[in-house]
Amino acid sequence: MSAEAVSSPGRLVDRIPTLDGAEMIAHLVPPRQFATATLDSYRPDRDYPSQGGAVAAIRNFVAGWHSGRSGGLFSRRKAPVELPGIYLDGGFGVGKTHLLAALWHAAPGRKYFGTFIEYTALVGALGYAPAVRLFTGASLICIDEFELDDPGDTRLMSRLLNELASSGTRIAATSNTPPNALGEGRFAAQDFLREIDSLAARFTTIRVDGLDYRRRDVEAHAVTSTDVAAGLSAISGESTLDSFDEMLKHLGSVHPSRYVKIVEGLSAIGLTGVHPFLNQTDALRFVAFVDRLYDAQVRIVAEGTPLDGVFPDEMLAGGYRKKYLRAVSRLIALTNGVD
Repeated sequence: MSAEAVSSPGRLVDRIPTLDGAEMIAHLVPPRQFATATLDSYRPDRDYPSQGGAVAAIRNFVAGWHSGRSGGLFSRRKAPVELPGIYLDGGFGVGKTHLLAALWHAAPGRKYFGTFIEYTALVGALGYAPAVRLFTGASLICIDEFELDDPGDTRLMSRLLNELASSGTRIAATSNTPPNALGEGRFAAQDFLREIDSLAARFTTIRVDGLDYRRRDVEAHAVTSTDVAAGLSAISGESTLDSFDEMLKHLGSVHPSRYVKIVEGLSAIGLTGVHPFLNQTDALRFVAFVDRLYDAQVRIVAEGTPLDGVFPDEMLAGGYRKKYLRAVSRLIALTNGVD
């Protein structure tokens, strides 16, 4: 590659994103690596039969649109009523997002796909009543990585999903925790636990076991670089170069719902001076940012502490353990060149 062909990296901190309600709605589609995901293209691991079982369960869920079976909550049929939601519970990298995207592609009519934070951000931008009007009539709402880290968001999403399910919209979600265990180790106020229980009652839970596919063919560690600028120059496309601390400070000044705009158009980001997190607020923001990097398949070139080692043991032992481990899985993939 000639010197003229290599553009100097920009800076993440210079990216000041704006995102209105219409743009948020436009982003409610599967990430680009799942733009053509189908149930046929999902490759179940034969050592874990639950993966094939999940495919069969989703095919059955899709068939509900074509067979006339009711997904509503107030059916008068005496036969067992099919629940309006399906919930894929499993570890990291077992293909839950692929299955969710395949379901979205197979669903008829108007449908939406987004992360938990994208939906709560949209409600915050539009207001609750306008958001309900927007989603009412949709055939399917897909929620990837269902999270209940904030009690206010718990109540908000419970109310929203209850209203939509009652009007006939079907719900599909993924998470790393069964729905009746959401919130364990995070908050224990009885009213919030009641909200969690009401959410759990909406879903048929499908367990998906298996190994993290992001670790099957690579060493299970994040790759570090001794020359970040040189590493970025070997990757075609637009890139940025920032210190780890500058990036964290910038993420703190931007609402997580706008992180998707920060990474828009990037092929890679470079980080210098990576070190373990000193506080949980920065760590949680970084997790949200990693999700957006992974969705956009943005590679990471970093020096300092390996990125799979930035979450201290005390954080990994706390209530956000599964969220941090999901980020570790994705950081390993992004520093190894993604999939």
